[in-house]
Amino acid sequence: MPDISAIDISSTVGLVAMVLFTVNILLGLLVSTNYNPRKAWPRRKLPWPLWRIHNWNAYLAFSVALLHPAILLFSSTAHFRWNDLLLPIHSPGQTFYNNLGAITLYSFAFVVVTSYFRPRLRYRPWKRLHYTAYFAAIVMFVHGTLIDPNLKNQPADFLDGEKVLVEGCFLLVAASTIWRIRRGTEKQRYQAAAASGKP
Repeated sequence: MPDISAIDISSTVGLVAMVLFTVNILLGLLVSTNYNPRKAWPRRKLPWPLWRIHNWNAYLAFSVALLHPAILLFSSTAHFRWNDLLLPIHSPGQTFYNNLGAITLYSFAFVVVTSYFRPRLRYRPWKRLHYTAYFAAIVMFVHGTLIDPNLKNQPADFLDGEKVLVEGCFLLVAASTIWRIRRGTEKQRYQAAAASGKP
């Protein structure tokens, strides 16, 4: 059995962070529709409100995402230093994709921090800032799809298990976003129900 390297662990942790961020985006879409788990699936009261699960999952996802690049400092072959993680403009190997990863991390950090200060920002300004999550997700999926998980500049194998997971998460977020857009705002749903005689 081959030894597991720091690069392997970093790659796996990155995938876990991506899945957690994907789950969080889906939770956010449900929260934005005032989804009620008592009236819809799973037709029971959750132990915590959906928005609170969304918030705590965001903190967990961001914490795991911080570990993803930090683990590379323990690799004897990657040759990453702290400045390569914080600003990977001259990072050793796959610099462009590393920068995409950094943009993803900083964008999600912006979303998490502004959400923490949401009461001070007020709802409408906060909501506009919160759309940064979609930008972060797009960059995250591009980073995850194109980068070589072994950091050897090999071309991406889009049928590799890790890549299929990234692609699956992207399709899930894309389909859910389309569903959310088609569902409309709460005001639009109310007006549609009133027009059909079912307010």
